[in-house]
Amino acid sequence: QVQLVESGGGLVQAGGSLRLSCAASGSRSSINAMGWFRQAPGKQRELVATITSGGSTNYATSVKGRFTISRDNAKGTLYLQMNSLTPEDTAVYYCNSYSGPYVYWGQGTQVTVSS
Repeated sequence: QVQLVESGGGLVQAGGSLRLSCAASGSRSSINAMGWFRQAPGKQRELVATITSGGSTNYATSVKGRFTISRDNAKGTLYLQMNSLTPEDTAVYYCNSYSGPYVYWGQGTQVTVSS
């Protein structure tokens, strides 16, 4: 089993930056890819970015060039650097991890961008 805990969310003005962290514990050695998703009120959860154990990344079109996903395997931590934030980025952000056939989710952290 893998436990994930997100942190770093908060309130920021449009144009600002935030860095989210996701600390993994438990069977960290089993983790392959990891990712960030978000869910805005009244909308479905959507992919933000993913990163493989080898460091290959993939981004949603809406965040490409503004967000950067990274991971520190030694620390078991996933990051999401978010720059040039807009009110449309307001959502609960979740991290997840893929371990074989299993997918684990954190509890989410709220990001609110004011105009």
